[in-house]
Amino acid sequence: MTTAPTTTRMRPSRKRTMLLLAAPSVVLLLLICTYPLVYAAIQAVHNGSLINTGQYVGLQNFTLTLPTPEFRNAALFTVVFLLAGVFGSWAIGLGLALLLRMPVPGAKVFRVLLLLPWVMPIVVSATAWNWLVATRDSPLPTIARALGFGDVLFLADPTLAVITVCVVKVWLSFPFMMLMSSSALASVEDSVYEAARLDGAGPWQRFRFVTLPMTAKSTYISWVLMAIFCVNDFPTIYLLTGGGPVDATSSLIVLAYRKVFQDFQTGPGVAIAFTMTFVLAIVSALLFSRIRKADVA
Repeated sequence: MTTAPTTTRMRPSRKRTMLLLAAPSVVLLLLICTYPLVYAAIQAVHNGSLINTGQYVGLQNFTLTLPTPEFRNAALFTVVFLLAGVFGSWAIGLGLALLLRMPVPGAKVFRVLLLLPWVMPIVVSATAWNWLVATRDSPLPTIARALGFGDVLFLADPTLAVITVCVVKVWLSFPFMMLMSSSALASVEDSVYEAARLDGAGPWQRFRFVTLPMTAKSTYISWVLMAIFCVNDFPTIYLLTGGGPVDATSSLIVLAYRKVFQDFQTGPGVAIAFTMTFVLAIVSALLFSRIRKADVA
């Protein structure tokens, strides 16, 4: 005789105890998150500075700041920086993760070395890249001049500066994507690839119809995280170019910093930051909807 499974319910006294134990942490977390958000919202609708709140101006900080060419250029560079950072680092990270799954001699050593760009302090990385490209006598401009390309000033030319900053971001971020991809690939059984191989699937077909679908959820999560990292990445840009030349590499976070801490226009700076947060929330929501629609867990 079999008995039907019974579901154990938490006793009311135990439930109350757990809620009471969790309450201090929840309240503290809400205070930490809510106070800066409320204070920033107040600053966004006033024309004050770092010292005083100023007069109430409503949405004027948004309506006057967002349509400016300065904001549009910063938004455009932010999109370019985000796309390059997310998809460039993902492509390289996934490729390296697939390569390290093969029986490569010294794979463990390479895996540790490939993590160095991510774990290295950003000040050290920015200093190293400045040494490589910043001046006419730096190694890369010297090599370019020896190859007949003339004086290639990577951080003085607007187009080259954008490309250089994006390359540095990819270099800093691909280890994170490699780790995410490696963990996702580790969850795929070898028998799945063997079955696909027996069905006649080639390497590209196995990658397209097995690897990508079965790692889709991890991929979307890594895209969300990397999108947040890229939009909020202030030190990489500021330490390399300071937003120059001629604001070519000025992202929204750099522009917000300039407005608040250099021009002492707190309202417009916070308005830019709120706009960034709103757009980033939309992008994250879209990617999370893709996570829910992924067929394979």
